[in-house]
Parts: sequence; C-alpha cells; structure tokens
Amino acid sequence: MLALAALGWVLDSEERGARYLDITGLDPETLRAGLGDPMILASALEFLANYEPDLIRAAEALAVTPEELVAAKDLLQA
Repeated sequence: MLALAALGWVLDSEERGARYLDITGLDPETLRAGLGDPMILASALEFLANYEPDLIRAAEALAVTPEELVAAKDLLQA
C-alpha cells in the first residue's frame, strides 16, 4: 500500500510524473496495467530514493519516514 501511495504522490505533479515516466521508460497504459506489479511499484520508490528532495517531500506527505520508503523499495525488489 505504501508503494501505491508513493506512486500516487509521484503522479500528483504533472512535472514529476512526466520525469518518472521518462526515467522509467513506462507509458501511462503500461503503468495502469502494472499497478499490481511489485517491480512497477518499486520503480516509484526507486525514483524517490534517487532524488532526496522528492523522497523527503513524499515521506512528509505520506506521514512516513524516508527510511520507510526506502525499506519498502528494498522489500519489493527482494
């Protein structure tokens, strides 16, 4: 659930969402179809982990710590 919430936060901003899609190579259709795929969910957390300002803002918005977001990414990628 945390990864899905983080993905929602990423996509809440048009600019940030476009950057996420550009970096991951995903298109909106593939993203929608893969919402249950752990690797797609992990990609949102990886995206946040690779840019600390967004990681911190997302953690604040989701009422979790940045470490919890990174741990969720690690769990999904295991």
